Amino acid sequence: MSVNTANAHGRMFISDEAIAVIAGYSALECYGVIDLVSKKLSDNFAELFKKQPLSRGVKILTVDNRIYIDLYVILKYGVSISAVAESLKRSVKYSVENFTGMIVDSVNVNVIGVRV
Repeated sequence: MSVNTANAHGRMFISDEAIAVIAGYSALECYGVIDLVSKKLSDNFAELFKKQPLSRGVKILTVDNRIYIDLYVILKYGVSISAVAESLKRSVKYSVENFTGMIVDSVNVNVIGVRV
């Protein structure tokens, strides 16, 4: 599915994959985030051969021009999980809203593991 919008200059269609890449890049820039991972093992094998590693661990759902984002992350050992999660939510929400011009309804952060 894709997000589509119209303005005075015309229509714009943004794919979920493009939104996932922006969200993944923004997530990896946050302090305390080591990597993005898929929740299921079968997804890891499928995404191993993808061309875009930045979209790994990012699930995008678009409903009525609203965007819902699920992130699956591995955090650095010793950081405050709640502080990193809040920073991650704000950063990803701002980046995606700025990129698409649409409203991000929710960003869910799922901490899969902690790495030293």
